[in-house]
Amino acid sequence: MRLSSRLSLTQQNALLLVVFFIVFELLVASAITYFLMLPMARRSAADLAGLMTLSAQTWSELPPVTRPAFEIELARSHALALRAEPPRNAAPPSWREPYLRFLAASLSARTGEPVTTSREAIRGEEWFWASLPAGDGRLSVGFPHSRIGPRPVHALLASLAGGVVLTLLAAWWLARRAVRPLQRLQEAVTSLGRGRTPERLPETGPREIAILSRRFNDMAKQVEDLLAARTVLLAGVSHDLRTPLARLRLAVEMLVRRPSADLAAQVEGDIEAMDRLIGDVLTLARGFGHEAAQQVVLPDLLADLVRATPGAAERVQIEAADITFDVPAGALRRILANLLENALRYGGGQPVTLRAEAAEGACRIGVLDRGPGIPAAEREAVFRPFYRMEASRNVATGGSGLGLAIVRQLAAAQGWAVNLQDRPGGGLAVWLQIALPPPDALK
Repeated sequence: MRLSSRLSLTQQNALLLVVFFIVFELLVASAITYFLMLPMARRSAADLAGLMTLSAQTWSELPPVTRPAFEIELARSHALALRAEPPRNAAPPSWREPYLRFLAASLSARTGEPVTTSREAIRGEEWFWASLPAGDGRLSVGFPHSRIGPRPVHALLASLAGGVVLTLLAAWWLARRAVRPLQRLQEAVTSLGRGRTPERLPETGPREIAILSRRFNDMAKQVEDLLAARTVLLAGVSHDLRTPLARLRLAVEMLVRRPSADLAAQVEGDIEAMDRLIGDVLTLARGFGHEAAQQVVLPDLLADLVRATPGAAERVQIEAADITFDVPAGALRRILANLLENALRYGGGQPVTLRAEAAEGACRIGVLDRGPGIPAAEREAVFRPFYRMEASRNVATGGSGLGLAIVRQLAAAQGWAVNLQDRPGGGLAVWLQIALPPPDALK
């Protein structure tokens, strides 16, 4: 089915509300009719039947001279007419009102015989007549159709028509109230799909709409961050590859003219630096998938990490409590390796401490050095890709500028926190905080 052929939200709401209203109106009308109107109609018909039979009996007992005055008073007070002769141009009744059927039944019950009924048009108005016994003869007693009064069918139709109009207005108002934020969301999604930055949606209105707007705003911010990170990555890697490529070009020319082991080693070092840079960029660009947790003995992991890091055995001290927990070991090792390499590079040749402690449902792993530290104003900036405090932009002395960015992204993917602090006595303390599951969850 084509989208253009589907009903809009306004049309769907209007249709549903109209159907529900008509069903509700019919149920209410049925209940009122059965429990209220029909009993009242029977009682009113019985009262009118009693008045008609009494009027016919009274008229037959009155002297002929007073009968005209009685007829006038009866017509003025009760809208009843008396006629000794049967109605002219009478026709069988075509009664649709249950009231008239109740009246005929009540008259028959009061007279003890079937009552003949008919209708007659008098001056454009329909009259109903009943032939009743009066003394030794019969008397026609009638009343106009307007005397009946209530029109239940007309009342039901009028209420249905008014209810449908009100329902359509309510459906239009409700749909407009719900569609307006959805239209803004549609425009924002279309803008985002075309690569443009959409305006933030107002997080107002009904709870569901406000939550949806908040989720979209979060998604839009994430897309903006990804686009900005992509731009930074492309710009950074293109910039950082120019220097080793220039050295490679120069070294190749020199090797052609005069081969040298030192030049070959320089070429190999530049290739390794570029390979390491590209690997870091790809790692950061791909993000990090889900890694299954496994049991890790933290002191053993730290000792193995020190053994695997060049130059760490002589400078790194381990102060770790006996902690065993289930964590993604690869992610933890990658984070600590990056932090340890930074501490060894910027620690000024001083000892580095790996400290692990558990307290208040969390494990804290710290990498503590005695280097110059990081100013408080730059502690958030150092987590951005390619941000380096070392101004030379030499990969050998300042790294690629991706180590802490990888640490932040990988920690966030696991739900961990990384923060930088001044170390008492000088230096920098980088703490990785890991929430431990409650003891009951381990059972």
